[in-house]
Amino acid sequence: MANENQFLLHSFIMGVFITYVYDLLRIFRRVAPHGTFLISVEDLAFWIYSGTKVFLLMYYESDGTLRWFAVIGALTGMFLYRKLISPLFVKYVSALLNRLLECFWKILRWLFKPFGFVCGKAGRGLHRTGGRMRRLAGRMKRRIKNKLTISLKVLKINLKA
Repeated sequence: MANENQFLLHSFIMGVFITYVYDLLRIFRRVAPHGTFLISVEDLAFWIYSGTKVFLLMYYESDGTLRWFAVIGALTGMFLYRKLISPLFVKYVSALLNRLLECFWKILRWLFKPFGFVCGKAGRGLHRTGGRMRRLAGRMKRRIKNKLTISLKVLKINLKA
C-alpha cells in the first residue's frame, strides 16, 4: 500500500513536471515567435521526451504495467498545475523575459552606437569615393570609345583606298 501511494505521488509529480516543461516551451514561443514548422518540431520533441519520461516512470515504479491510478495521478497533477500555477507563470515570466530582451537590445544599441557613427562616416567617404570612381570610369569609357571609333573609321578609309 505504501509503495502504491509513493507511485501515485511520483505520477502526480510527473504530471506537474510535464506541464511545467510545456509551459517553458510556451514561454519560449511567446518570447521568440516562429513558424508552424518549428512549432511542430518542438511539439514532436516534447512529446517524445514526455513519453520517454512516463515510460521510465512506469518501468521503474510498476515493472512496466500500466496502473490506472498512476494515470489519474498524472492527469490530476497536470490539471491542478494548469489551473493554479500555469496562467500566472507563463504570463509573468514571458513578460519579464520580453522586458529583459528589450533592455538587452537597448544596451547593445548603446554599445554599438560609436561603431555605427564610425561606419557611417566611412560609408559616406566610400560613397563619395565611389562616385568619383564612377565618373572617372565613365570618362575613360567615352575616351576609349571615341579612340576606337576613330581607329575604325581610319581602318575603313584605308581599306577602301
